[in-house]
Parts: sequence; structure tokens; C-alpha cells
Amino acid sequence: MPTYLYTHPVCIQHDPGPHHPESPDRLKAILAALETEEFAHLVRVEAPHATMTQLERVHPPAHIDNVMNSVPHEGYRAIDGDTFLCPDTGEAALRAAGAVCAAVDAVATGQARNAFCAIRPPGHHAERYQAMGFCFFNNVVVGAMQAREVHGLRRVAMVDFDVHHGNGTQHLIEEDAECFYASSHQWPLYPGTGFAEEKGVAGNVVNMLLPPGAGSNEFRHGMSKTVLPALEAFKPDMILISAGFDAHAADPIANLRLGVEDYAWVTRELLAVAARCCQNRVVSALEGGYDIDALAASVAAHVRALMGG
Repeated sequence: MPTYLYTHPVCIQHDPGPHHPESPDRLKAILAALETEEFAHLVRVEAPHATMTQLERVHPPAHIDNVMNSVPHEGYRAIDGDTFLCPDTGEAALRAAGAVCAAVDAVATGQARNAFCAIRPPGHHAERYQAMGFCFFNNVVVGAMQAREVHGLRRVAMVDFDVHHGNGTQHLIEEDAECFYASSHQWPLYPGTGFAEEKGVAGNVVNMLLPPGAGSNEFRHGMSKTVLPALEAFKPDMILISAGFDAHAADPIANLRLGVEDYAWVTRELLAVAARCCQNRVVSALEGGYDIDALAASVAAHVRALMGG
């Protein structure tokens, strides 16, 4: 079975404004990297809109309406000091969440081996009632609820290796014993959440804190000794990855020192757990990563590993 790639041109058109780190150039570079010959066998799928039913499993109608009603007819509008909308943001946010739901459908039904969603805006900071940190809807949690409600995959795990803690994802699932969330993130750093002692309602939250300057050894040790064993013990029916690449040494807005091969390694390790626990069911969605060259190379390594390369 092939690996599926979900994206949409409007995800490039979402523009938070000049000099904003979450720029359209991020996705342009990723898609260019995935156009080379070695990725010729990716099945490329246009991301659909998320439906209101899909979004409302996670976010109340008032939040969805607030996001969509905040979309300006021209120029920019800010929800907070980091999170800006342009006229294409609403559709891009719907396509981003819709991509993850469609990827879940394809993997759950056996059409796809696994999937990567090359999407913007990202999602892991979005809480139930609050857009923040460049994020409007929590794409991976919307996908997790799709797996549960449509495909009967009750135990859904989310693993987040973005350099920032996914406060929104933890907020949304920490009281749900049939969901699991693990995050490796720099501490201290925005958003100032994700302490090691936070365990969730049933030990279903694992936070792996890394100090500024930590690199490959610390990351792989923590993953091998903490995150991966907890993930396997949870016995997921599907694994969703919040794939942020801003822990790379070249990234301008954080201070970890991962390299491209670390992303290939962690992807292979997560695939190995999926092979043992959940019939290889893995869906990955883009989160952060702000050095364009490092991002493109890291995503290519991630997707290469998804494809089995």
C-alpha cells in the first residue's frame, strides 16, 4: 500500500503577514522537496473541507463561528499577538482539519499504508474554546475523533515532537482515558505548559522536557526510555503524529539541536510501535518548523521513513 500526501493550494495562501515565522514559504519548500523522483510514488490527494460535524466533536459552534467570523475581507486581523488571519485563513483552516480526517479515513479503511498532511495553519496549540499560537482548530484531535466516531478506533494516541508543548492537544484529551498524548518539548519555552508531573486522568499524558541546548542523545534517550514504552503500553488503535520540525538545530525560534536523521529515527520508531500495536495505522500532520531549508530536509526524511525508505 502507498503513503498518501494530503495538501491544498489554499494552505499556501494563508498568510499571517510580513516577517511572520509561520509563512507560506514553509509549505512551498516542503512541497518542492516532495516533488523529487524518490517521492514519485506518494499518492497526492487534495484536502477536503472539514465538516461542521467533524469540527464540533472537538470545538463548540461558538468557537468555530468566532474563527470564521474573524476572517477579514482584506488585509489582516489578529486574534492575539501571534495569531493572524487573512482572507484565505478560514478556508485553509477548514482544509487543514479536513486533511487529517480524510487521512484517517484512508488509513483506517486500508486504502493507504499511512499518510502525511502537508497543511497550514498548524493545530496543536488550539484549545477547545481558544485559537492561539498560530493555530485555529486542533487538527490532530479532530482527526482522532474521526477515527473514534467513524471507524470505531477507540484508543487513539497522539505523539508530538514539535519543540513547543501542544497545550491544546493535552487540554482536549487529558480527561479522556481512551486518548493518549505524549510531547517532547523544550522547557522553558512558549506556551509555558507541559510539566512532567502532568499525567492525565489515567496516566494518558506524558511530557518529556528537554533543556535548551539538548540534542540527539537527549531526545533519543527520552523517547526510548519514556515516550515509546508509554505509547506501546497504551495499546493504541491508531497513532497520530504532530510533526513539528522546530527542534532542529537551525531553527530560529528555539534552542534544541536535533538533526534531520533524528526525525527519520523517531518516525521509524513510531512506525515500529504501530506495527506491533495497531496494524501500522499512522497519520502525521505538519505543525512547526521555521528554518526553511531545515524544514524541507526534515519533512523529506520523515516522509521517506513513512514510505519505508
